[in-house]
Amino acid sequence: MTTRTNHFHLQIAEKSIGTPSSLALLRWALVVIFLWFGGMKFTAYEANGIAPFIANSPIMSWLHGLFGIQGASYVIGVLELSTAAALIVGAFRPIFSAFGAAMSAATYLITLTFFLSTPGVAEATAGGFPAISAAPGQFLLKDLVLLAASLSLLLASIRGSSPNALKS
Repeated sequence: MTTRTNHFHLQIAEKSIGTPSSLALLRWALVVIFLWFGGMKFTAYEANGIAPFIANSPIMSWLHGLFGIQGASYVIGVLELSTAAALIVGAFRPIFSAFGAAMSAATYLITLTFFLSTPGVAEATAGGFPAISAAPGQFLLKDLVLLAASLSLLLASIRGSSPNALKS
């Protein structure tokens, strides 16, 4: 199933060029992560765990002021569960394939900014940056791979259209 919008050809990522099984692995791994992390946001444990990242983020710190620590975690949880839902529906609908992947990519772009704003990322005892701490430094660095997975799905979901793009 494909959908044409303006200058783009949307498709289910797994139906693009490349190995369908590898893109499916990326999609379903991201679904598990967003379901699990999103669900955890409804616990006090997780809300307190992410509080330092949010408090120090110029992009997200307003959430604490508006919703409090647990409320901010709820908002993020709803967004993460929505991302999981979009990724799931995206296995069947082209627009959601692109939308879910874009939501996922946006998530990891934002969390990678925590690398710059969260105290303790550079490990002072090892000479500072580029030596990074186990937490939060190495914890955040894994989001680089998750961003790459999200962008892979997004790029496979959105292709520039050409006169021959819709013939298949």
